Amino acid sequence: MSRIALLRWLHGFLPAPVTLRWTERLRAGLGALIGIALTGGIAHLLVGDAAAIPYLIAPMGASAVLLFGVPASPLAQPWSIIGGNVVSATVGVTCALFVHDPIDAAALAACLAICAMFALRCVHPPSGAVALTAVLGGPSIHALGYGFVIAPVAIQSAALLSSAIVFHTLTGHRYPHGHAAPKPATTTPDASSFTRADLEAVLARRSEMLDVDPDDLEALLRETQLQAYARRFTEFTCADIMSRAVVSVTPDTSAQAALALIDRHRVKALPVIDGTRRVCGIITRADLPAAGHRAGVLHGARRGIERLMRGPSTAPARVAELMTTDVCTVRTNTAIAELVPMFAHFGHHHIPVIGAHDQLAGMITETDLISGLYRQSFAGEQKTA
Repeated sequence: MSRIALLRWLHGFLPAPVTLRWTERLRAGLGALIGIALTGGIAHLLVGDAAAIPYLIAPMGASAVLLFGVPASPLAQPWSIIGGNVVSATVGVTCALFVHDPIDAAALAACLAICAMFALRCVHPPSGAVALTAVLGGPSIHALGYGFVIAPVAIQSAALLSSAIVFHTLTGHRYPHGHAAPKPATTTPDASSFTRADLEAVLARRSEMLDVDPDDLEALLRETQLQAYARRFTEFTCADIMSRAVVSVTPDTSAQAALALIDRHRVKALPVIDGTRRVCGIITRADLPAAGHRAGVLHGARRGIERLMRGPSTAPARVAELMTTDVCTVRTNTAIAELVPMFAHFGHHHIPVIGAHDQLAGMITETDLISGLYRQSFAGEQKTA
């Protein structure tokens, strides 16, 4: 039993799966390559003699991991790297000068550096290594005294930060992630949503620091809410809300017969299908000549011009001459959430639904969509009750 408990305990050390795409992982590695190379090159130009001041100190490698690998982290922001490294270097040099035992000086430097970074809101984990470097770096580092704070620490930190800003800008990534004031709420939240004040209250109750910016956390939670909302509405498809008894016409149907069907069945549009029941157009009441007076003067004038362009004809008008051929259709398995922008933003009022073999299976109107959304919302409330 103890062996199983031990295995479970060890299993807790396994890392969570990394969801970051491989392209982003390679981008982070490339950024670190460029950043460290530029930092070393700039230090070489400014310092000149590596024997007196090193071109690169080891903590810069750890800073590169944050700046290029997790640039959204609060620990990777400009004030964190500049302030954290400079403050920790100052603390480390001071401890090295006044505490003669290197172990005691290193422990005290790490302690004071962490406290100072929290006090100045510039927590940067690699800065702890900067404090230890000032204490344990050897005679060449000790000989620099407080000059160690400027060169190499401040110079290399500024060079690495500058390269990160340029790299992220060129690769289309937002950096730095500045702290933004919370926006006032414009709507009253319901029981299932949250406000920025709720988020800040929860974070204030936690006894540990989270390595995520509150703005990014809020955006992530709101996107999660939208994803959950969309998932709920993927449970209903067009097949669940469409009208199946669809009145349709063919291209050869006369305009008078189409108008009679619209009046008889009290619909506003008819899908036009070919011999294989595939949708090839749609015709509405406004498209029919006898309804021109109902559609307005401009519409009637447009139809009159079209008839003049076709020339004189004794044959009655057919649906093929009047229908709209650019038809928006959906599949029977399309989620009803995808219909919302079609009706709301693209001006559609009637959408034919096609099923197997691209044949007409039904028709969806705005009324059908509203009814379906209501049914889905009601079903969701019953599940959570």
